[in-house]
Amino acid sequence: MRILVVEDEQILADSIVELLKSNNYEAEAAYDGVDGLDKARLQIYDLIVLDVMLPKINGFEVATTLRREHNGTPILMLTAKSDLDDRVRGLDSGADYYLTKPFESRELIACIHALTRRQKDQVDEITFGDLRLDLTGISMSCGAESIRLSSKEFDVLRLLMQAGSSNIPKSRILDQVWGYDSEAIENNVEVYVAFLRKKLKKLGSSVNICAVRGVGYHLE
Repeated sequence: MRILVVEDEQILADSIVELLKSNNYEAEAAYDGVDGLDKARLQIYDLIVLDVMLPKINGFEVATTLRREHNGTPILMLTAKSDLDDRVRGLDSGADYYLTKPFESRELIACIHALTRRQKDQVDEITFGDLRLDLTGISMSCGAESIRLSSKEFDVLRLLMQAGSSNIPKSRILDQVWGYDSEAIENNVEVYVAFLRKKLKKLGSSVNICAVRGVGYHLE
């Protein structure tokens, strides 16, 4: 599971990221609303932990924009405000749950477990064009044809399909699939993209993995 933490208090954001990593999640932080919205739009995350009081764009606006763009990634909203009106506004803007600061680490992890479990129960397939990715069977299919994927192929394709026509940099794919501390290099991404292209061709799918020099990959 990959989680985006959008929180302008950098020390708190980084501590939440470390807490999530210690609980076997992959996580990264954004420190303002604009960067958080840009990252969330990639649709490579399974959950967004979103603070309300953010610079540039507040959390309510981020959540409202994502929902307006049909981005259904679960949102756990954080705020120092406990007023009923603020909680209602957060839920109305598209948040799935509301947590008031200060909170205990166990409470945050319990909320995240519940939301990610609910998301996993609801979604077992991603589609793009005529291509379907089975999240439980680790395979991709087109029409009646199906091909099994290796774990790395699956992770790379999942990122690409979640981002759709939005470009994902090689560096982000490398971090998300191989891990931030991995010794893998960007050539590893190129190799697995080549593997996927061959399998897409064999499958007869009309979906293509397109490379934009200096930008990254996207699907067409």
